[in-house]
Amino acid sequence: MEQADPKLAAFMSEVAASPMLAALFGNSPFLSMLARFEPATLRDLAENGPDAAFEAILAGLADDSDRDRMMRCLRIAKRRVALVAGMAEIGRIWTIEQSTLALSRFAGAAVRFALRCLLLRANQRGEIGLADPADPEAGCGLVVLGMGKLGAFELNYSSDIDLIVFYDPAAISYTGSGGVSEWANAATKDLARMLETRTVDGYVFRTDLRLRPDPGAMPVAVTIAAAEAYYEAMGQTWERAAMIKARALAGDAAA
Repeated sequence: MEQADPKLAAFMSEVAASPMLAALFGNSPFLSMLARFEPATLRDLAENGPDAAFEAILAGLADDSDRDRMMRCLRIAKRRVALVAGMAEIGRIWTIEQSTLALSRFAGAAVRFALRCLLLRANQRGEIGLADPADPEAGCGLVVLGMGKLGAFELNYSSDIDLIVFYDPAAISYTGSGGVSEWANAATKDLARMLETRTVDGYVFRTDLRLRPDPGAMPVAVTIAAAEAYYEAMGQTWERAAMIKARALAGDAAA
């Protein structure tokens, strides 16, 4: 039988016996608020440790075409993740790198599930046709890149997230009454609103779309062809260098 990690066992025992809770409620208004909202997450921490508690939060995310319901789900998941990461770091079970990795992984999942929600809604409304509603991202023609700290798995508790959205008009099966460009830009704005709008459940992440090519002139969603032309002809060195930390978060993986 594999021997239990003594540090993890001590952490779980301390959470269950309440010394860590006493320190938490006595010193951190933010974590105290999260603990009051999420007693089940505290119990999971005490019984299973932070790694299992975090993976359970991610596993609890599921596709939903109801925008308001998805927004609430993501906000509740965000505060659970913050509580797990905060206590794991205070208890010295997680390093700073593990905390930033967890926050970044959750941010990527939040972007992905928010986009999937919007794709499913658009399909139900007859605006786009999905190749496979069970996997709405497949062949959708939209690509969401995470930049900066998000792209490099370096998010901290107060970080915003930097996103760039590209799309291929030819790959989008647009069936609505407007134009594909109008739809792609509306979907991108709605994606940002789903993540950053403050509700009674809080917000997920402040979202910045200004790292896209020529943000003063180009729309929030940029065609892949326009982005390539910009980077080849006008892109500055720092804009190309920023791509070192970029990673695809959501959307059409093949694209």
